[in-house]
Amino acid sequence: MRFLRRSLVGLFLLSLAFGLLAYAGQSIRDALQTRWAEENRPRPARERVFSANVITYESGTATPIMTVFGEVRSRRTLELRVRSAGTVVELAESFEEGGRVRAGELLLRVDPSDAQAALDVAMADLAEAEAELREAAAGLGISRENVEAARDQLALREQALERQKSLMERGVGTEAAAETAALAETAAKQTVLSRRQALAQAEARVEQAKTSLSRYRIALSEAERRLAETELHAGFSGTLSAVNVVQGGLVQTNERVARLVDPEALEVAFRVSITEYLRLLGGSGALIPAQVDVTLDVLGYDLTTNGRISRESANVEQGQTGRLLFAQLERATGFRPGDFVTVRIREPELESVAILPATAIDSANSVLVVGEDDRLQVAEVSLLRRQGDKVMVRARDLDGREIVSERSPLLGAGIRIRPVRPENARVPDETEMVELTDERRARLVAFIEGNRRMPAEAKARILDRLSQKRVPADMVARIESRM
Repeated sequence: MRFLRRSLVGLFLLSLAFGLLAYAGQSIRDALQTRWAEENRPRPARERVFSANVITYESGTATPIMTVFGEVRSRRTLELRVRSAGTVVELAESFEEGGRVRAGELLLRVDPSDAQAALDVAMADLAEAEAELREAAAGLGISRENVEAARDQLALREQALERQKSLMERGVGTEAAAETAALAETAAKQTVLSRRQALAQAEARVEQAKTSLSRYRIALSEAERRLAETELHAGFSGTLSAVNVVQGGLVQTNERVARLVDPEALEVAFRVSITEYLRLLGGSGALIPAQVDVTLDVLGYDLTTNGRISRESANVEQGQTGRLLFAQLERATGFRPGDFVTVRIREPELESVAILPATAIDSANSVLVVGEDDRLQVAEVSLLRRQGDKVMVRARDLDGREIVSERSPLLGAGIRIRPVRPENARVPDETEMVELTDERRARLVAFIEGNRRMPAEAKARILDRLSQKRVPADMVARIESRM
C-alpha cells in the first residue's frame, strides 16, 4: 500500500515537471518569434548630429610676432692688458670680479723704477743738449762779430792802398809803401776768409745742437710714455670680469689682466631663417628697425625689456644658416652679458587677416564654414603666419560667418552640427594660489637667497612674493623643480 502511494506521487511530480518544461519551451518560442518579427520590420534612418565649437571669422589688421632665442651681449667690451712688464705694486680697491669702475680711474700700477730712471736720464740729456745749444748760439754771435770786424779792417786796408796809389801818381809816394799797403790788404782779405769759415763752423755747430736737442726731446717723450705705460686706466665706466691678477704678482708685456664690460650698452644677438629675414626687409631692401621684446625667465619671474633691431652680421659663419641680427636694448635692468633670452620680433602689420586657432585649419589650408541648416561647407584660405597655437589667414567672403574652431575626423562637408559658441564656453579660473607652511617657505627663501646668478632686483621681487600669505602655485612649482 505504501509502495503504491509513493509511486503515484512520483508519477505526479514527473508529469508536473514535464508540463513546466513544455510551458517554458512554449514561452521561449513565442519570444523568439516576436523578436524575429520585429527585426524584419524596416526602421527609418536618422541623421547623426555632432557638436562642434564655432567662432566668427573677423578680418582686420594684425601684427605678426616672430619668436626666436638669442644671447645678450655688450656693445662695449674691452680687454685690459698691461703694456709694461714687472711687478704690480698698486691695485685699485674695485679691481676685482664684478667691480664697478669709472672712466679714467687708475686700476693698477706696475713697478715704475726702471721707467723712472730712464726718464731721469732723458731729462739730464735734454738739459745737456739745451746747454750745448746755448753755447753754440753764443759762439755764433761772436763769430759774426769777428767777421764784421775783419771786413772793417779790410775796408781800411783798401783805403790805405788807394791812398798810396794816389801818392805815387802825384810822385810823392814810394813803391815800397804801396807794396806794404797791398800786402796789408791781402792779409786783411785772408783774415775775413778765415773769420767767415769760423762763422760757418759756428752755424753748423748750432744746427747740430738743435738736432741733438730734438733727438733728446724725442727720447724724453719716449721715456715719459714708458713711464705712463706702467699705469692702467679704465677706458670707460663699466664692470670688471675675468680678473686674474693680484697685488705683488708679476705680469708680462701685453698680458690680459681683466675684461671691462659696459653693463648699460647691451644688445641681443639672435639668428633667424632666410624666410623670416625676408619678412624684416623694407621696400628698399634694407633691414627695418623692428621693435623687439626680450624676456629672461628667472625662476617664475620674467625680466622683460624692449629694443629695436639695429644691424645684421656681414657674413654667414661656417656651419651656420640664416642671418645673425642684433637689437639694441633700451633698458637693461637685471640683464647681463651671456643671458639666454627669448626674443619676440614685431613684424610689419598685415591687412585683411584673421587670427584663428591652429586647430581650425587643416593641411590643405581649408576651414569648415557653418552654412544653412547648420551644415558644414569647405572654404579655402591663405595661411600667412603661425603664432604658437594661432594662425593668421586671409580669405574672401568669410567675414561675419561662423567656422569650426576645432576640427576632427568626424567633421566634413555636408555634415550637420550643433554649434557651440564662445559665449557658452567655460571661463577659465584665475591663477591658483596656495598657502605655504613655515618649513616649506623657509626652504624656498633659503634657495632664492643662496642663488648668486639671479639679479638682485629679481631676487627681491621673488622674496617679496614668497613673504605673502598666498603664493602663486606655478611659481612655487618652478622654484622647487630647480632645487
